[in-house]
Amino acid sequence: MDVVGDILARDRRSRDIALVTPDGRERTYRDLITNAYKAANVLRYLGAREGSTVAVEPAPGLHTTLGLLGAAGLGAPVRFDPAAGIERGDRVVLVRVADESTTEPAPGTSLAVFGGPPERPETTHWEQELWSENPGMPPSAVGPDDPVLRGAEGGDGSRDAAPDGIGDVSHRQLLDAAASVVDEHGLGPGDRVVLRGGLAEPRALAAGVVAPLAVGATAVLAGDGESEDEPTATVEWAGGDARPVALPPLGGR
Repeated sequence: MDVVGDILARDRRSRDIALVTPDGRERTYRDLITNAYKAANVLRYLGAREGSTVAVEPAPGLHTTLGLLGAAGLGAPVRFDPAAGIERGDRVVLVRVADESTTEPAPGTSLAVFGGPPERPETTHWEQELWSENPGMPPSAVGPDDPVLRGAEGGDGSRDAAPDGIGDVSHRQLLDAAASVVDEHGLGPGDRVVLRGGLAEPRALAAGVVAPLAVGATAVLAGDGESEDEPTATVEWAGGDARPVALPPLGGR
């Protein structure tokens, strides 16, 4: 795989379980990939393009995962910091409906909410648009060295290091980090990686989401531990054995 969007190749759609969300619901690779195509089209309708940033709520769940995958397929980097997206005028902001009343998008920014219909007519109802969208991925010319995740941004538009020392992360860096987890643990179809914590930490995202999805395994979003300083991931095998995963380094920085 050269870019994160390669996870969404049409020939990878199957009935194998790709994602388990914190509510315990399972989504197959067919379901996840098809809905990621739809998510990309919703984001494109809202104005996201290659290079434009999409700010996504970092809580683990189906719609935040679809926001990440859809944006990655478009070539639009994701910032898991909606408040920063508002302040800096990112193109799309995706948050829970409960946060709509406290989210005021900057001029030129589209606001979408999930978890129920919005109160304001100008806010997009994410699920409603998602389920009615075209299940085909729009074209993109994104490359391995283009950013897939945004770090912190200075007031002058310069890219600074985030508080944890991680700034922008390219498709290549995220996939290489995921590949190191796959190689270390011998991940493959039938294995499960359980991520405890949110999606904002790039190394945890690589280990707990990108690594299993890249090899046909299952990403389990446990949903607990969101307040911990550092998320954790665990590999689980069919026989019941489990092993903690060391968060991989992001090379080439």
